[in-house]
Amino acid sequence: MKKVANIFTACIMAVSLTACSASAGKYKAGKYTGTGTGNNGNITVEVEFTADKIKTVTVKDHKETKGISDKALDTIPNEIVSKQSTDVDTVSGATHTSNGIMDAVKDAVKQASVNSTAASSDVKSGTYTASKQGMNDLVEVSVEFADNAIKSVEVTKNSETPGIGGQLKDKNGTVMTSGGLSPVDEIPQDIVKQQSLNVDSVTGATVTSNAVKDAVADCIQQANGNPDAWKKDTAYDGHKDASADVVVVGGGGAGLAAAIDAAQSGKSVIVVEKNGEVGGDTLVCGAIYNTPDQALQEKVTMTDAVKTTIEKALAETPVSEEHKALQATVQQQWDAYKASGRTDLFDTKEWYALQTWINGDKVGNLSLVKTLCYNSYDGLNWIEQMGMEFSDTIGQGAGSLWQRTHTSKMQMGTGFISVYDDQLTKLKNLITVNTESTAKTLVQDASGKVTGVVCSNNKSGEEYTVTAKDGVILSTGGFAANQEMVQKYNTSGKWDDLSKVATTNRYTCSQGDGITMATNVGSSLTDMDQIQLLYLGNTKDGQLTKYPPRDVNGTDQIIFINKNGERFVNEGDRRDVICLSVMKQPDSMFYMLESGDGASYKDIADLNWKSADGFTFQYLVDNGYIVYDDTLEGLAKKLGMDATALQKTVDTFNASVDSGKDSFGRTLFSTKLTKGPWVATARQACIHHTMGGVTIDAAAHVLDENGAAIKGLYAAGEVTGGIHGANRLGGNAVVDTVVFGKQAADTLLADAK
Repeated sequence: MKKVANIFTACIMAVSLTACSASAGKYKAGKYTGTGTGNNGNITVEVEFTADKIKTVTVKDHKETKGISDKALDTIPNEIVSKQSTDVDTVSGATHTSNGIMDAVKDAVKQASVNSTAASSDVKSGTYTASKQGMNDLVEVSVEFADNAIKSVEVTKNSETPGIGGQLKDKNGTVMTSGGLSPVDEIPQDIVKQQSLNVDSVTGATVTSNAVKDAVADCIQQANGNPDAWKKDTAYDGHKDASADVVVVGGGGAGLAAAIDAAQSGKSVIVVEKNGEVGGDTLVCGAIYNTPDQALQEKVTMTDAVKTTIEKALAETPVSEEHKALQATVQQQWDAYKASGRTDLFDTKEWYALQTWINGDKVGNLSLVKTLCYNSYDGLNWIEQMGMEFSDTIGQGAGSLWQRTHTSKMQMGTGFISVYDDQLTKLKNLITVNTESTAKTLVQDASGKVTGVVCSNNKSGEEYTVTAKDGVILSTGGFAANQEMVQKYNTSGKWDDLSKVATTNRYTCSQGDGITMATNVGSSLTDMDQIQLLYLGNTKDGQLTKYPPRDVNGTDQIIFINKNGERFVNEGDRRDVICLSVMKQPDSMFYMLESGDGASYKDIADLNWKSADGFTFQYLVDNGYIVYDDTLEGLAKKLGMDATALQKTVDTFNASVDSGKDSFGRTLFSTKLTKGPWVATARQACIHHTMGGVTIDAAAHVLDENGAAIKGLYAAGEVTGGIHGANRLGGNAVVDTVVFGKQAADTLLADAK
């Protein structure tokens, strides 16, 4: 069985080690290894004990994010030795790393303690409650004991991310479970079933899993029991060898789109997913989708400033015949638009493709770009027909460069994934989802055709093989959370050292697994040096979370200011341009500033106010994610800025709104900033998307070094390269998952005939 760190204190929690030693006897001198759980996985420490104290604490192994975790890794061990206690203050911004180190030391203390023998498992009957820190906030648990058994465990309150730590729900509030159980459901069930705290964490949600287990341990102590006596070995059933028409490796947005599309055509499908639940990084995306949409864009007035964007693109000298032909088509469309006298927003699938390719610095494969953009509207209709709901207004998403962005009505990516989960239920006779399964290698027959995947069950540790009759679709995501790969391929010259830059991606979803598997069967790679940063990571852990709702899709109603209260960039510019500018600001951070003006302003006094990921306004204030004040002067004081400088910045911007001319080149204006409340949201630039990956053609075949298709192998999503070039437009990632997920399935089906 996979060994998962389930670490609880040897003595009562938060009691100093010296106090424990005094009551339990001396330590057994020597060096002991302990394990705890950090933000990205296990943290291993080596603790050296003398007969009566802790001599040294050394972190031996970890997967924590450089830059963010460095201070905790350096200071927490020293603090523990200095205080001879694991009850030390956590490092701000690295709470999970700090707690992981402390838990690892507690594990070593338990081993070194002289009287560490097992105690009675007897508990006093009754119901007890406890709360422990999860990923987002406290996780509250209620435990009922009867007849020396755990009768029930229930998570009664939590703020964990839906679909990862918390329950995934659809638009009607129904809990979705076809794609796997969340830890707030699975861990309680496993503890009751196994009558043990030694249950495996849900992969991809270790912090939440441990919060539940720690809370249950607390309840055992309250019931006069000893948590160590409730850690008997547990066993899990593994998956068996199986076969289907189609095997999809990776259950994120692209993988689910591919699986559902294939099943809708009558094919049997097995989805192999590393995490305990499907969704991948799509769950934590900004939930925006780009596509021309005449019905919504007719409501948008096109300004002269916006017109300059298209005029500039059409004035460029073509670099290829394909570029020339596309440019000529858009020119004809633009001329017809001007001749018509229309004043609404101009857009076409060809302009979308041209703009996407140009702003990828012409690095991308234009045929792939056209496939993406030309099929975007059909993709929108496809997911809407399955129940996906978008706002009835169109906007310009962060870094999307044009007002063609559709925004999900649900928080982050839960709208997309709950719709897909509903299809998993409806197509359950055709789609099998194997969660907690890590794909290891692709299987090839004698002719070189890919015929399946060898997988490892995360809980049992057993290997099994899934065989594909028609083909395998890779949709395992990129490598933004794999620091080794990021450092290896960060050779474009655009970015300096990225080793201390956080990522917005989930650790388990962006390790580059599929890229490695594909190259092992001969796949070529494209654009691996093209790495994108996004300026929307919070300054605590880099995640794309906890920001006001319009900050991702209301570029026309906010400004960016640095710690001096000054604007420093065109807020509607490309993501790489903004990130490079952010990294030059004091402390490499900035604030998104919004006022009480504008069509999308949401009243902060409204109890229904929620952030983009579902948190209340007061939660964001109390936990330091946002700062607000009724007056601009008051906000400046809270931020430590010069109020006069900040007022000048706002006045200058408002003058630009009036004139339509901006010193930073901004072209999109709709709102002057004139009244409170004023809200500032701190953000930083983080690694967000890797544009490089396996080489594919426009039909989603995976290609070898000679440009030939590898039989039986297809790919979709961030595992691929060549689509986004040197800069992915905001709002294009979800389009990529839908369009190429469907394309991979459609091509596989056609090849199988």
